[in-house]
Amino acid sequence: MEPWKLEGELVLSCNCTVFCPCVLSLGNAPPTEGYCQTWAGIRIDKGHFDDVDLSGINAGLVMEIPGLMSRGNWEAGLFVDERASVYAVKALTRIFTGRAGGSTHLLSILVGKFLGVRQEPIHYRVENGTRHFQIPGIVDGAVTPVRGKEGGEQVMIRNSEYWIAPDVIVSRADKSRMRAFGRNWNFAGRSAEICRLDWGN
Repeated sequence: MEPWKLEGELVLSCNCTVFCPCVLSLGNAPPTEGYCQTWAGIRIDKGHFDDVDLSGINAGLVMEIPGLMSRGNWEAGLFVDERASVYAVKALTRIFTGRAGGSTHLLSILVGKFLGVRQEPIHYRVENGTRHFQIPGIVDGAVTPVRGKEGGEQVMIRNSEYWIAPDVIVSRADKSRMRAFGRNWNFAGRSAEICRLDWGN
């Protein structure tokens, strides 16, 4: 199996009304609405798949989960930066469908229906701590960390076994629109999270 590695940041916005129960329950507690609808933005600062360079590429995921995360039957779609080469698109498709093994292997088990891959312009920027993620005409998101009691520090969950990352910044979506794959979502004011991306096999 080809060696791969992704380092960067991930921002996620979902339909949970308060912070996502899946982070601490590891998918064994139901989402607050009984089902999960979510999009995630990925900024790859440094990465590779075998000899394919993935550094500087952005990506996006759309996922819908009918109940408990751990029970599977997910539907998922992938967006890859229009700047990515055909080889990078193939590599990221293998990674985000779980077929490359390693950190994302669970997706090969939990995703029952893969909705496809689309190449689009994808923008990921940080401004005063707020993460702005845009795929024009598809995703328009702005996610801000929840401030803690001391010194304006962010509220964090540390050292968890959450599959995305052990440390999660508890956040809230200032705006969160997603329209693609026959779905039209608006999660403004709802749960969000920011994680350091450190994945590989």
